[in-house]
Amino acid sequence: MSGFELLTPSRIIFGTGASEDLGALAASLGRSALLVTGSRPERHSSLIDNLTGSGIGIVDLAIGNEPTVEDLRTAAATARGADCDLVISIGGGSALDSGKAIAALISNDGDIMEYLEVIGEGKQIPNAPVPHIAIPTTAGTGSEVTKNAVVLSEEHGVKVSMRSPLMVPTIALVDPELTYTMPVAVTVSSGLDALTHLLESYVSIRANPLVDPLCEDGIARAARSLERVVADGEDGDARLDMSLASLYGGIGLANAGLGAVHGFAGVLGGRLHVPHGIACGCLLAPVFAANVAAAPPGDDRVSGRFDAVARLLTDDPGATADDGIQWLSALSDSLQLPSLGEYGLTPELYGGVCDDAARSSSMKGNPVPLGPAELEDILASAI
Repeated sequence: MSGFELLTPSRIIFGTGASEDLGALAASLGRSALLVTGSRPERHSSLIDNLTGSGIGIVDLAIGNEPTVEDLRTAAATARGADCDLVISIGGGSALDSGKAIAALISNDGDIMEYLEVIGEGKQIPNAPVPHIAIPTTAGTGSEVTKNAVVLSEEHGVKVSMRSPLMVPTIALVDPELTYTMPVAVTVSSGLDALTHLLESYVSIRANPLVDPLCEDGIARAARSLERVVADGEDGDARLDMSLASLYGGIGLANAGLGAVHGFAGVLGGRLHVPHGIACGCLLAPVFAANVAAAPPGDDRVSGRFDAVARLLTDDPGATADDGIQWLSALSDSLQLPSLGEYGLTPELYGGVCDDAARSSSMKGNPVPLGPAELEDILASAI
């Protein structure tokens, strides 16, 4: 570790009932808000009433799935035309990512394609976005504290990012109560995503001493609470643990990066439409095992990190990396995750999936290099 930086929102507000302060917070930042929600904005009627009661004008925008290039292009034009000086996003990762992109597009000239990676010009936005309050209603993506927005290009058939340190929301308002009504399937998928963010950030080659304690606490919270919250969605303590784990995981990935699990998950989501959190859950144990096996002999940093993860997962001070692998495998069984084969992954597809995964930005943070044979073995273990 030769140096590091820490990127976070200007303000993080966390706590049960914290969303009751939304109106006052919004009024301190602007007067006319573009309100970005998922496909059912009526679920957030109390928050909307809170806003209007504080004198905030609202322009509604519902994003049902991942935002497309055209969705965001149109939304930014609408917001500019309505003189919106504030963006408020409420929902899962798609709503929050939409909010980040739109807040940036409102204050920056030019088309969205100028700022998109891979399919666009990849320019950095020159001007700070308008203020943005991000309010997650799931516990997994950590999008409320990250600097990128994932965008679907239907024309190109790919998901790409708009990315800038300036895009981190102004306020992350995290209220565990807003996650109580999450369906079980979303609770499972989002919870596995949060756990994966924490594990991969902690063992990443870019791990740093400011992020490490957050990951350690988050891993322990997710380990003790993920199965509990799946069994009882109104378990307040478990919901709080998972919301905090998700927040920590977002800070971790924004500052320390990810690894091979996310390298594969992005490709499998695009090729076979495997839900992101499910892909993560299926791959956690195989990737953990591959990294442990590939660690150079005598490399105490890598082996020590994986032993530490095992102790956090099992709450056993004597646990080793092998115990961690077994714990992750048992979690997959307990949550009854489908195999990747059930989504259509076959040995004939291994080569293409591995090639794409190896080129992904997430793979750059993996703690050890993994070659083609090792990557194919990971897929074979998850099929």
